[in-house]
Amino acid sequence: MHLASVPPADQAESFDPITAAAELARRLHETAVERDRAGGHAGPERELIRASGLLALSVPRAHGGLGADWATVLRTVRIVAGADSALAHLLGFHHLQLAGLQLYGSSAQQRRLLAASIEERIFWGNALNPLDKRLVATPTAGGYLLNGTKSFASGSVGSDWLTISAWNPLAGAALIAVLPTRQPGIAVQPDWDAFGQRQTDSGNVHFSSVLLPDDLVLQAPGQAATPRSTLRSQVAQLVMANLYLGLAEGAMDAARRYLVEEARPWFASGPEVRDAIDDPFVQHRFGQFRLLVRPAQVLADEAARALDAAWCRGAELTAAERGEVALAVAEAKVLAHRASIEIGSQLFELTGARSTSGRHGLDRYWRNARVHTLHDPVDYKLRDLGRHALDGRLPEPTPYS
Repeated sequence: MHLASVPPADQAESFDPITAAAELARRLHETAVERDRAGGHAGPERELIRASGLLALSVPRAHGGLGADWATVLRTVRIVAGADSALAHLLGFHHLQLAGLQLYGSSAQQRRLLAASIEERIFWGNALNPLDKRLVATPTAGGYLLNGTKSFASGSVGSDWLTISAWNPLAGAALIAVLPTRQPGIAVQPDWDAFGQRQTDSGNVHFSSVLLPDDLVLQAPGQAATPRSTLRSQVAQLVMANLYLGLAEGAMDAARRYLVEEARPWFASGPEVRDAIDDPFVQHRFGQFRLLVRPAQVLADEAARALDAAWCRGAELTAAERGEVALAVAEAKVLAHRASIEIGSQLFELTGARSTSGRHGLDRYWRNARVHTLHDPVDYKLRDLGRHALDGRLPEPTPYS
């Protein structure tokens, strides 16, 4: 596949996104340890994602995209996360912004922006952090003037367009809109310095007297949400769940490779144990790892199918149906969270002291999981699940649930 385009229409039927994701993961894995150490903007790797054809996955065929369901999109995120969870974050959040266009935008806006996403090979970034109200939208002729800052803007560095939220003091509510990233008055500050997820192209985005035209406002300030529009948070949460699962799977695979290729059996395991993978305690622990990962995989796939079913309901989706999706997503996310944290940490108890050498980069699985799982407190997912188990209450729609 050449760099200049997504799969042509006559090839879309034969395009295999799972194969494309596996090949992308292979390419990213080759430099993942070095890039994790360096941090910063992964410009060439972004172009690998663009060249893979995967940016077109969630765009409906009517607008020139590949029209994949969410189960497929999320599976590609999981595959890529096994090799490089920071770049998988960029891929997943690109599709999250495309979901927002479809959930919030008018028919005319969708026709224009989704078609442009394909024709112009747009890589979407995010500046929608709903808890940060510092970006203010002041009404003006033909739209709004934007002034202020948005933090935790994943994918903003190197993006082509941004999804934004901005607070309107007159309405006492936020609007949701889109804007080209590269224009006067918008300055992306690449100051992300966390100890994990170091190449998510996050940071602060500063806006200085930026004109936001009315036709790029997807949701006006104070516009009432619908059950369908609140599916965006479920897309976001499932992107994260599959990212965590990819980290857990990647950590298991990296530990297995190290045990096969590098590790020595512990002296007390007995003379009959020639290889580390024959140690019964190693085998026991890998069995425990499997029991962390496998239920999370099943629930993540089940939640993706629930999301797809709700998505296809369109405007007929009810609040109760949306709530059932949120429960399924919460279950998947809690288990994926646990798998990524526990396997990323416990693998060292099997691989031993030599495996902590920086050249192996095995610590990146835990660091990336630890940073990303702090996006929103998992305890509130457990609370939602507990509430439902106790009194049947469904999760209340918020940007995180």
